[in-house]
Amino acid sequence: MLSDNVSRIVDARVNDPGAIAAAAARRVQATSLTGDHGKAMIIAADHPARGANGVGANPSAMADRFELLDRLCVTLERPGVTGVLATADILEDLLLLGVLDGKSVFGSMNRAGLSGSVFEIDDRFTGYDAEAIAAMGFDGGKMLTRIALSDPATPSVLENTARAVDELNDRRLIALVEPFMSVWQDGRIRNDLSTDAVVKSVTIASGLGRRTAYTWLKLPVVDDMERVLASSTLPALLLGGEVKDAEAAFTSWGKALKQPTARGLVVGRSLLYPSDGDVAGAVDRAVSLL
Repeated sequence: MLSDNVSRIVDARVNDPGAIAAAAARRVQATSLTGDHGKAMIIAADHPARGANGVGANPSAMADRFELLDRLCVTLERPGVTGVLATADILEDLLLLGVLDGKSVFGSMNRAGLSGSVFEIDDRFTGYDAEAIAAMGFDGGKMLTRIALSDPATPSVLENTARAVDELNDRRLIALVEPFMSVWQDGRIRNDLSTDAVVKSVTIASGLGRRTAYTWLKLPVVDDMERVLASSTLPALLLGGEVKDAEAAFTSWGKALKQPTARGLVVGRSLLYPSDGDVAGAVDRAVSLL
């Protein structure tokens, strides 16, 4: 991250906080969520707000905000990247840098389920709300929705997600729901990535809210994605997660993207912090799948 860009961000936050709203107002909005390819390629960077800063063997990789912004700028410059998903602090930095023109922008809404906490399922809405997303001229909001049948906080999770779905649908903004069936194991939350569990999470998430015209899903790529993607007619974006085997990941993404409800990718750490360090190359390869 160039020092002058860092100084520009900090100076604006100190001396002209209104510059953020002004940058949002003059931003050129995306003409399509799915870009020229008919498939979305969205870069996710909302992990730090949940205390999930680790990538691979580095437990604090995403905690270096200057480096994260630098990597985000590289990804947003690559052809075929259609948008970004992040919390307010990061999106405001990107607005001040002027790199969001023509991109779809999604605000991360619930980040209270801090990684590794005893209250991780109780994922309250501490980020964007629908009103702020609309005021900023963004395209939608994303909510992580972990469903733990043995955790009494789960009904509140579902209720809060449904309320956000309603508020976004009312404003004709995309409600991007990321559901998981989750379990407590050895004091930590684990997402069940079996095909049956992911199918169940899809059917539960698809029914949240009083209307779903603007609801999309954000889903992990697991075995038998044909069955997963046949469990709802809602458009689905495939999440990347932390990739250990890049070749296997790209193959599975490419296969899943052939399904009619799969409308693109939402990928974060595996493209922002590829094992070979080539951010642009990793992004270009992911875009080629579209």
